[in-house]
Amino acid sequence: MSRYADIDQLDRRILAILMKDAVVPYTEIAKQLDVSAGTIHVRMKKMMEMGLVTGSQLTIDPTLAGYDICAFIGIFLEKGSVYENVKEQMKTIPEIVEMHYTTGVYSIFAKVLCRDTAHLRFVLNEKVQAIPGIQRTETFITLEQGFSRQINII
Repeated sequence: MSRYADIDQLDRRILAILMKDAVVPYTEIAKQLDVSAGTIHVRMKKMMEMGLVTGSQLTIDPTLAGYDICAFIGIFLEKGSVYENVKEQMKTIPEIVEMHYTTGVYSIFAKVLCRDTAHLRFVLNEKVQAIPGIQRTETFITLEQGFSRQINII
């Protein structure tokens, strides 16, 4: 059995529309793709059941919401066996919006959003570096996000 979702071109076109705007009504998608709204509903239900679609979310501009600092934290672990505990502890820090277990120099690479540099310093010193198993961190502040996008599945 393949570990990849079994979807066809119609499924991919439905997903492409919803990935651009998750609130497009199924009736509108049906009109664009020349199928029934019921077909869209059935296809979406199937993709949710197979785990390909895991939900939808509203995307906001963090800067307009008062979060002026975007930074990435490279995290060195004392040993690999502490990863699961560190991951669970990091999930409790709301400023961490992404976390990846990586190969290379860092064990973990995390994206954080903070209001300002004082807030970032607090998150680093009082939250992240206080987690048992974290040996040290390196922080990179972004100057500009060039772009962000989903993978093109068509």
